[in-house]
Amino acid sequence: MDNAPLILIIEDERHIRNFLRSALKTQSYRVLEAEKGREGLSLAASYVPDVVLLDLGLPDMDGIEVIKELRVWFTAPILILSARGQERDKIAALDAGADDYLTKPFGVGELLARIRVALRNRARREVTEGGGTVFAVGGLKVDLEARRVFVDDEEVHLTPIEFKLLTVLVKNAGKVVTHMHLLREVWGPASVDQLHYVRIYMAGLRKKLEKDPARPRYLLTEVGVGYRLADE
Repeated sequence: MDNAPLILIIEDERHIRNFLRSALKTQSYRVLEAEKGREGLSLAASYVPDVVLLDLGLPDMDGIEVIKELRVWFTAPILILSARGQERDKIAALDAGADDYLTKPFGVGELLARIRVALRNRARREVTEGGGTVFAVGGLKVDLEARRVFVDDEEVHLTPIEFKLLTVLVKNAGKVVTHMHLLREVWGPASVDQLHYVRIYMAGLRKKLEKDPARPRYLLTEVGVGYRLADE
């Protein structure tokens, strides 16, 4: 189908590319493949895919550099598929501009679910950038333009910092947002070492927005990495 989402795989191992291609074809996605970073960058520039699946361990350049070069102009989702499972690797990729991170080996069901989420998030961001200002999931409703927040139709009053923090999460709903990104966006570059700021204000937000802050429905922790706002 010509209007099916186009997915670019940048992966040097042929058997993994074959596995990914087969899984994606079963869902009627269109697929492009590259085994090197430079080849992947060239294909991305030529075809502008809807999603990029990227391995970090490429033969000609590190995947982090691929992310950085893509993010100069490319706004669609980038999903990392890597054997590097340590927190520092995940944080580096997400801070460079990746949208999500799966550690090899992973199940095809989880991969396809992450791709669906990435495509939904992209569509939501396009609506927001086009003028839509209301985000809703479950009983949570956030009106960015009116600066109003509701939980189960009851208005919740947030401090300016709490609302700014929530706004960053809303604009990246479904995506892991790293501690460093939140600190830069809410408190500025000079505060990137003040991790306790995020923890304190997230705890406050959970008390106001969650029925059970200890078992959050909306404001989810990605341990050692950051936070994710649920989008469904």
